[in-house]
Amino acid sequence: MENRRTIYTALFQEGVLVAPKNFEIKHPNLDVPNLEVVKSMQSLNSRGYVHTQFNWQWYYYVLTPEGLEYLREYLHLPSEIVPATHKRPARPQRAMGGDREGFRGGRAGGDREYRRRDGADKKDGAPSGDFRPSFGRRE
Repeated sequence: MENRRTIYTALFQEGVLVAPKNFEIKHPNLDVPNLEVVKSMQSLNSRGYVHTQFNWQWYYYVLTPEGLEYLREYLHLPSEIVPATHKRPARPQRAMGGDREGFRGGRAGGDREYRRRDGADKKDGAPSGDFRPSFGRRE
């Protein structure tokens, strides 16, 4: 009974739960046998409270809206508490204060101006206009 409460609490907090397909170990994140986690989730899946996905020897469980209500009732939680997957992410702060000058090294001319020192032209560049490459057979 205590293990089930631990499993359900972890599922409700995150909204998702993962478990390896190894029934002889303890769950990597919870202090309960992995077999109990898988069987508890199998029970919730049969009632439509979680959606199960199996991939690369891992079970992935996602809480459904019906499961959310069931766990809220089972754990005696108010409706204000929601899983982490149901919360809106906070808007990230702009690291450069909305200005891209930090990416250009603070130079006024852009990120390539440092290559053209003192306004000097390129020493080695493309050939002049009289260059005519031929890609056909040579004669």
